[in-house]
Amino acid sequence: MSLRVRLAILFALVALVSAAAVVASAPVIVSRAFAQITADAGATPGPGAGRGPGGLMGQHTLQVQQDAILTIVLIALGGAAVASLLGFLLARRITRPLDRLGDAASAVARGDLARRSGLGDRGDEIGSLGRSFDTMAASLEQAEAARRRFFQDAAHELKTPLAVITATTNAVLDGVYQHDDRHLETIRDQSRLLARLVDDLRTISQAEEGGLPLATEVLDVAQLLDQAAGSFAGRAAQAGLRITTSTAGPLAVRGDPDRLRQVLAALLDNAVRVTPSGGLIELEAGVVGSSAAAGSRDSVGGGRVRIAVRDSGPGVPGEHLPHLFERFYQADPARDRASGTSGLGLAIVRALVEAHGGTVGAESGPGGGAAFWLELPRA
Repeated sequence: MSLRVRLAILFALVALVSAAAVVASAPVIVSRAFAQITADAGATPGPGAGRGPGGLMGQHTLQVQQDAILTIVLIALGGAAVASLLGFLLARRITRPLDRLGDAASAVARGDLARRSGLGDRGDEIGSLGRSFDTMAASLEQAEAARRRFFQDAAHELKTPLAVITATTNAVLDGVYQHDDRHLETIRDQSRLLARLVDDLRTISQAEEGGLPLATEVLDVAQLLDQAAGSFAGRAAQAGLRITTSTAGPLAVRGDPDRLRQVLAALLDNAVRVTPSGGLIELEAGVVGSSAAAGSRDSVGGGRVRIAVRDSGPGVPGEHLPHLFERFYQADPARDRASGTSGLGLAIVRALVEAHGGTVGAESGPGGGAAFWLELPRA
């Protein structure tokens, strides 16, 4: 039963108790009063016993009326007091869960993010509020855990190149290494990796906070895919890979061309690194949503454009799929930073796509291979 209905019943009960007390007592009081008047009238004949206001009968009638009124008022007040007490007790019982919710909110404010309201099993508005509070507290707890994990991962990723730079520099200064270009190149490469880490973190932060400047325009999806494939043609040929593109009809999206090319470059870079020689990488684009359901590929507006990058690599285990777009997450624990990657490529992809109002995802087929996709509103 909802809280609104329960409070309505409570107030109705208070009114009914008060009214019932008055209604139940009024006939008895009035009957007794008139019976007393009749009895007195029969027992007091003689001079001065007239029924006028100055007679004995008139005075007695007035006294009986006053007593009856006083009795009714006292009973009404007593009934109201009992009803009020009952209402107070019921209201206290109804609002007791709110006190529990307030205590839980205070605990969360003090930093106890594991605290829950314990009201989720109720079926009224208080239960709905408790479930919303528990969901909020769980989100805060997850966000805090993600923040701590991020700082730990960032410190780890920054520590590695800094350690290499420090060790190489000390070795050169102490005479362990010769002053040659090979060691200077090591320092330069690690410095570039540090700079890329900082730039990637800055890009993600700006995108997630909505402060990333986007020069949006209407883009032809087929042209965007062809440009991305062309930029990786040389690298794919060296790795013995083929890159193909396919578009389901004329499609357009509104976005920043440089940022969307950065997204596709990150996905293609990932595909090239995991696909063995002789493999195939496919760039596909189509419409999902209302337009696709209606079979109208050429209509303007409606639906969303899905762009997918598919590879013929070993695929991704299912337990890793929900975490691939997290910062510094690696499906392979034995990750190698020698390739110069920052571990933030897919996190940047998600941040940039969401800044365009889109979504990202990944899937892996049972026969091997993986597909990373993004969906953008159709222009």
